[in-house]
Amino acid sequence: MTSGPDAAASDQPEATMDQTISAPTATLAPEAFAERAQAIEREVGRVIVGQQELVRQTLTGLLANSHVLLEGVPGLGKTMLVRTIADVIDCRFNRIQFTPDLMPADITGTNILVEEDGHRVFRFQPGPIFANLVLADEINRATPKTQSSLLEAMQEHQVTVARQRFPLEAPFFVLATQNPLEMEGTYPLPEAQLDRFLLKVMVPFPSEADLITIMDRTTGAETVTASKVCTAEEIVAMQHLARAVPIAAHVTAYAVSVLSATHPDQPRAPGLVKEYVRYGGSPRGAQALVTAGKIYALLDGRFNVSIDDIRAVAMPALRHRIILNFEGEAEGITTEAVVRSILDAVTPPAVE
Repeated sequence: MTSGPDAAASDQPEATMDQTISAPTATLAPEAFAERAQAIEREVGRVIVGQQELVRQTLTGLLANSHVLLEGVPGLGKTMLVRTIADVIDCRFNRIQFTPDLMPADITGTNILVEEDGHRVFRFQPGPIFANLVLADEINRATPKTQSSLLEAMQEHQVTVARQRFPLEAPFFVLATQNPLEMEGTYPLPEAQLDRFLLKVMVPFPSEADLITIMDRTTGAETVTASKVCTAEEIVAMQHLARAVPIAAHVTAYAVSVLSATHPDQPRAPGLVKEYVRYGGSPRGAQALVTAGKIYALLDGRFNVSIDDIRAVAMPALRHRIILNFEGEAEGITTEAVVRSILDAVTPPAVE
């Protein structure tokens, strides 16, 4: 295998994560953030019936420059959701169907031998991970080796192949799905990879009223499509603004207290945690609470984070970061019940 400039495509220069997302050229006002986000939600709602909370939390993961894990039974529109978001923000979308025989190179890409000017050289052929929005469908059906090929892309927004680093274009958003019913022949995601998802969102079954609307939209002669209301550059600007939202010290302390209470050896832990939890969330859990809280504040038209914002995002931010012990599994305790007990037990700190 050759090395040097010929080993990489000319349009894929070596770069680090800091180079993949450039600073926005113009400052975005908080009011404009809320207006654009609401426009995205409205346009997505033209295709996705109901599921307002699902759309809000998925959009939160995108605007946080992070990733979201969806869990729900087949046929609830998970693929349609991410495809519609890609259309609305005018971004490139790729879908990867995870299967047991899927290999890492099928995701990241590989070097191929090509003929150029009478010589054979290796050129990098990008895989489907090179898109703005990537749907990892039924991610737990692939082997751990293949699942791990997403780790570098999700954390560092780059792919390394044959010692060459290829940056991923911003915005980069992975939306992975899991089917909770057919668990035979699956490979549950390890905790290290679960931790890289900002939120884990449960996809509920639609109500009867929503099902009637779905039937009208999907079985008639006309097809509802979404229009572009935002660009990739505007999404990057919204991501930068979200990072700049101030947060008071006592709100940060509350987020840290909530995370600390997920650990059974901590004094803040309620009885349910001490009895049924094996491991609590990592510091990424507190980062998820603060980051998602900032976006919820902006979506509400505020430029400061409140205690209620932290509480609103606690369930999707922590449910996949709590590991139950054997007794908890045997008793049928859910991580959602654990999070609710923590929110009931941890009181917000007093403002001095």
